Amino acid sequence: MCFTDPIADMLTRIRNAFRAGHQELEMPASKIKIAIAAILEDEGYIQQHKVNQTGLKRTLHITLKYGPDEKAVIRKIKRISKPGCRIYVGKDEIPRVLNGLGIVILSTPKGLMTGSKAKRAAVGGEVLCSVW
Repeated sequence: MCFTDPIADMLTRIRNAFRAGHQELEMPASKIKIAIAAILEDEGYIQQHKVNQTGLKRTLHITLKYGPDEKAVIRKIKRISKPGCRIYVGKDEIPRVLNGLGIVILSTPKGLMTGSKAKRAAVGGEVLCSVW
């Protein structure tokens, strides 16, 4: 399969898995998808992520996280910067999601990081997605 936007594909797979009530999902792995999954795990939006290697094919295995009332931890996950319309922000223009209740993931010169970490590191970058 050929995807023009693998990050949007990843976010859609996560969104659909939560809506269907799945406990886990798998997708083709890449460095950026693994980094996004690591951020989501660190921030408590997913339970865990693993990279499985079978021959030359790598897959990303994500275990989803639900609250005590069986509601999805991720209420909304949205792609911001798209291949046709990139959104870049400076260190002082990093957006806040739901007044600090959500996170924004940025691709910076220092790697992928959340908006709050990018502010502390005083770097801007491309706004990949927002999660709450």
